[in-house]
Amino acid sequence: MQTTSKISGLFVGKPQQRRAGKPPSAIAKQQVSGPLELLEDGFTIDEQADKKVHGGAEKAVHHYPAEHYAFWRDQGFDTPFEFTPGAFGENISTRGWTEELVCIGDILELGTALVQINQGRQPCWKLNMHTSFKMMALELQNSGRTGWYYRVLRPGVVEMGDDIRLVERLHANWPLADVIAARFDKNLSTETAAELAAIEAMAAGWRKYFTKKAGGAFVEDQTSRLVGPMGENPPQNERA
Repeated sequence: MQTTSKISGLFVGKPQQRRAGKPPSAIAKQQVSGPLELLEDGFTIDEQADKKVHGGAEKAVHHYPAEHYAFWRDQGFDTPFEFTPGAFGENISTRGWTEELVCIGDILELGTALVQINQGRQPCWKLNMHTSFKMMALELQNSGRTGWYYRVLRPGVVEMGDDIRLVERLHANWPLADVIAARFDKNLSTETAAELAAIEAMAAGWRKYFTKKAGGAFVEDQTSRLVGPMGENPPQNERA
């Protein structure tokens, strides 16, 4: 089991007007090399445009494995978008850790900060706009290569090149890849949903979802998240 990794990319950004007449977005991040202060709700110089669904204590930092981008380049999507580290709006990029190798609830040292993995990413339609490929959010979700979010247990300072070290593994029986697969499984059993709903380290929104699934025939409508409001998706670039 690999217990350490190293920050190979550190990214932050501010809301930008991407399209005339449309809401701004902060998904386009810029790489930084100097030390950044990490507080409970994220890096002090990182911002989100829509704080109803992005950022906050349960989504303080987004981590995306750099090696996934080779997979996306190989898909041959009809888009000029460059699939390179930082491209999906993540804050942290590493190599060696993927969703299969970390677990829900893992507590890690990130620079001098202490953080905890509490959920995967639920990609939204803004990723479609960002990549100029209208199926990108769905493709990301279906692949399970969503990356993950940290909550901050102890603020600190983070810098590119810093180590990320596993401090404690609370749920070794629940690799994050399995949790993500369960989150998007319409046929998830009520027993598995109940087990996941009981994981206190998990983000409140994901626990609420699994609680509903545990109660019976709950089916989530993901259309608005994946497709967005009418006319918001790019009209071109079907999957090649």
